[in-house]
Amino acid sequence: MSEPAIRAPRRWGRVLTAMVTPFDEQGRLDLDAAQRLARWLASRGNDGLVVAATTGEASTLTDDERRDLLRAVSEAVTVPVLAGTGSNDTAHTVALTRQAQDLGAAGVLIVSPYYNRPPQAGIEAHVRAAAAATALPVMVYDVPTRTGRRVAHEVLLRLFREVPNIVAFKDATGDPPAAAALVAQAGEHFDLYSGDDACTLPLAAVGAVGVVGTSTHWTAPWFQHLFVALEGGNLRQAQRINARLLESFDFINSDASVYSMSIKAMLRALGQEAGDCRLPLPPAPPATLERARDVWSRLGA
Repeated sequence: MSEPAIRAPRRWGRVLTAMVTPFDEQGRLDLDAAQRLARWLASRGNDGLVVAATTGEASTLTDDERRDLLRAVSEAVTVPVLAGTGSNDTAHTVALTRQAQDLGAAGVLIVSPYYNRPPQAGIEAHVRAAAAATALPVMVYDVPTRTGRRVAHEVLLRLFREVPNIVAFKDATGDPPAAAALVAQAGEHFDLYSGDDACTLPLAAVGAVGVVGTSTHWTAPWFQHLFVALEGGNLRQAQRINARLLESFDFINSDASVYSMSIKAMLRALGQEAGDCRLPLPPAPPATLERARDVWSRLGA
């Protein structure tokens, strides 16, 4: 019997969205809007959600706000909710990770420490400390364009092989050959997720089980179809779907409007108000909202 064209995820599902955090007109956390948005995303092709991570403007949330957001979203939906508990302070990361389980999280996302640019020994010790603080499954997140330091291949291998609850990797390195090597050497120990929407198809080709996305706020149904095509061995269909999504990938980030700003503009265009971002992210320029409408129109509801 031939092997399936794509690996099956062992938990959480294929399409997860790193959810934006809604704020009201005064910039306060809007828990009602967060629950509405979570339910809307769950009804539109998302197998799971990630809250209080980078796209959720975690760096501008207080610990109390993180707690309230995670509890509210977990209560609002039946899909798995992962908590972004990583920071560049190991003690703080451990504290956030400890409380996630009691708040309804189905797992935690630990980003590699940013700004500090620790050596590999520090990165490894940081992740191990966070994983030791919980019985929840852990997804490690490597996004070197934001953190300033990539997690070494050897460190990832040790973490996946030696720490039982480190079970997944969100890969935003933009390096499919390295991902292929990781899957080849540690594929039985973890699930690989694309951490960059535009890299999902090439990463699926080397062993990714799914995507933790941002454009998935509106493209989740198309990603589900993409994975169905891959599971059926229909690469040409997957390529066609990916081509249809290219404009959404391009829209999500620009010099004038970065991820959270663009997503909130698109949600506004779709009638799902999530407010503006908190500084240092300003409100999205009016042109971003107009472009969001154009992108959605061409994508085709």
